[in-house]
Amino acid sequence: MWRHIAANGITFLIVALFLGAGVIVWGTQSYKAAGPLAQGICLQVAPGSNMRMVSAQLEDQGAVSSGAVFRMGADYTDRSGSLKAGSFLVPEGASMAEIVDLVTSSGQSTCGTEVVYRVGVRRDIVQVRELDPATSNYTEVAEFDPAVDDAPAAYEAVKQEADTRYRLAVAEGVTSWQVANALRAVDILEGEIAETPAEGSLAPDSYEFTPGADRSAIIARMQAAQEQILADAWAARAEGLPIETPEEALILASLVEKETGVPTERRQVASVFVNRLERGMRLQTDPAVIYGVTKGEGILGRGLRRSELDAPTPWNTYVIPALPPTPIANPGKASIEAALNPDTTDYVFFVADGTGGHAFAVTLDEHNRNVAAWRKIEASQTEGN
Repeated sequence: MWRHIAANGITFLIVALFLGAGVIVWGTQSYKAAGPLAQGICLQVAPGSNMRMVSAQLEDQGAVSSGAVFRMGADYTDRSGSLKAGSFLVPEGASMAEIVDLVTSSGQSTCGTEVVYRVGVRRDIVQVRELDPATSNYTEVAEFDPAVDDAPAAYEAVKQEADTRYRLAVAEGVTSWQVANALRAVDILEGEIAETPAEGSLAPDSYEFTPGADRSAIIARMQAAQEQILADAWAARAEGLPIETPEEALILASLVEKETGVPTERRQVASVFVNRLERGMRLQTDPAVIYGVTKGEGILGRGLRRSELDAPTPWNTYVIPALPPTPIANPGKASIEAALNPDTTDYVFFVADGTGGHAFAVTLDEHNRNVAAWRKIEASQTEGN
């Protein structure tokens, strides 16, 4: 009899072990398998939340098939204690393992409301945007020019939300004075900018920050990024260029940046300047002359006068036989790379062609024909207005 009971007990244990192993395998597979979400959602994790609260939210929103498996998976992978507050974009079909990774990794919100402070060449704007998790596209909630408009109620409201994200977006070709002024106008930043950063030293890019961040610290991030971009491009530069230092490369890149907004033209424009430097020709680039007038403190807002084209300023490339002494703006990475790896051409002239790009020429006669064509386009545009 005891042997019979013992045999039954052993059988029960074996069955239990097999069942337990099956449950573990099933749980592991469920944890890593694609989830039931048919479209993305924005999961908001409030400060002080725990995995039980998050799993309940996920079940309610149809993002996980089992809150219990979600919690056990987080516990088993030792991630439960790393839960971060914020708003997280959970994509279509995300597995439980992927969702746990989303809410325990960086803590950086990836959906919800975003405020973007855009620093542009002609004006600055502030945008309040909301991410639609189903399409991953932003919907604009509000937009205003801080120089002339009062902040709308929507902007003031989102500043009170803990999970609102903030970003500075700096356009290629802005001056350091423009960046410094824009940062001073951001009302959620702190600290002073003692002096305008050196021209060309700031990398145009997108920079996330949090309320209370120091303005000088953001400037330092921009400078460090530009130093790295310039160092990498200088190390990969073409041989035989008529520039001797990274600083001269940055000056040349700023001229390229201000002369064209067409990505496919950058290396052609750079080739014109390189060819002119090699031949001892004046660069004759209007943006440099304009910088000599404005010193980068805003835009000129009108055409250049003959007196300004003739004035012997350090940036007047119609007068000086070389590069100007400083950059005339903050060039982007593509313009820096173009300046250090220009196309191989014989071009020494270019003029606007009426399409937003330029017509390039090797000879003065060819250039004069291009200029005449451009004058006709200008005249027709003036008549049309």
